[in-house]
Amino acid sequence: MKQGKEVENAESRFFTLLLAAAKLPGVRIDREAYLRSALARRCSEEQIRQAIEETPAAAGIPVDLLDKVAGESIRYETAKVSALSAAAGIPGIIALPATVPADLAQYIGHMLRISQKLAYLYSWPDLFSGEGEDVDDATVSVLTLFFGVMFGTQSANAAVGKVAGMMSEQVAKKLPQKALTHGVVYPIVKKVAAFIGVKMTKESFAKTVSKAIPLVGAAVSGGLTLATFLPMAKRLKTHLADLPLADPSHRVTDGDIIVGEVVEDDTSVTPAPPRQRDADDSAVTREESQS
Repeated sequence: MKQGKEVENAESRFFTLLLAAAKLPGVRIDREAYLRSALARRCSEEQIRQAIEETPAAAGIPVDLLDKVAGESIRYETAKVSALSAAAGIPGIIALPATVPADLAQYIGHMLRISQKLAYLYSWPDLFSGEGEDVDDATVSVLTLFFGVMFGTQSANAAVGKVAGMMSEQVAKKLPQKALTHGVVYPIVKKVAAFIGVKMTKESFAKTVSKAIPLVGAAVSGGLTLATFLPMAKRLKTHLADLPLADPSHRVTDGDIIVGEVVEDDTSVTPAPPRQRDADDSAVTREESQS
């Protein structure tokens, strides 16, 4: 009984952090502005227009090109979050009660930022298209699964693949609300949230220790953020890029559109085999205009 209570608390703690971070200034990415800026130097105006109105896959933009753009976005967000984390470590132990929660919130905020950018590049719909500060339940669920992928949980990988498959089959421009909030995917969302809630508690403790010594703490804190954020973002990038949703060759044509409701079942999803990639993306040649 006690263990169940702890899991429930960890789940609640994560959702609270996620929703709080989503309200921070600059966390929500404008899909249209980001795609236009990110694709400006590499795609034609017609491709950019179609990518915004539909998806990059519908515009026929090759996944290899999107990988390069995604790599730039990852490096940009990693540098930004690492610098902010280092700055938060400078005050030392006197300011710990203020800096640790703030540091954790901005870390989650940058995870949200890179999740949105990667999602939009790899043909997911606008995650914050509604008015006001409220985040709908489907968006909370899919972002939780994205975080689960970043943390390396296989159940999150399978769930993201299932959701992407539903959207691909239906040529959907919105997240499958039922599957993400009441259907077969939702129990996975709750388990992933509890898992990350526990991880975040440990992460917070590690950052608390690293900030105990001024200046030295700044370097350790910034390095810790760099060492965790970069591989996590790359993990999400790899998974989203490998899904059929991102591949122009798997795009459903008008004659193949399926009309009707998404039928949910308990069939497990086998992730698509990874594509062969270069060891690293090309060096950054420009700065993103989005901050």
